[in-house]
Amino acid sequence: MIRKAKGKRPTFFNDPQIDTVMGIVMALAGEVSVLRERLDTIERLAVAKGLFTQHDIEAYRPDEAVMAEREHWRTEYLERVLRVVHQELEEADKSETTESYQAAVRAVSS
Repeated sequence: MIRKAKGKRPTFFNDPQIDTVMGIVMALAGEVSVLRERLDTIERLAVAKGLFTQHDIEAYRPDEAVMAEREHWRTEYLERVLRVVHQELEEADKSETTESYQAAVRAVSS
């Protein structure tokens, strides 16, 4: 289940598009920060336990199943990163639907 924040998003800039881009950038920054810490931990543990080398990582070629899993993860990741854009599109669709409905009601009522 995808979690969504409730309520109006805070604004920091005069141009709402800048707030949108800033939201995307900050979401990416958070994801990269967590990813970097986890990767650092894994690499340090692997070296300490003699599990594999940096060369092993560079030489690895994923099979089809791994590539499919990665694509699934990437799709979900981009949905999280672009959450702000998706919300704006949903809001635009809702208002457009409401406006179209109201226009249809007015046309029928006339």
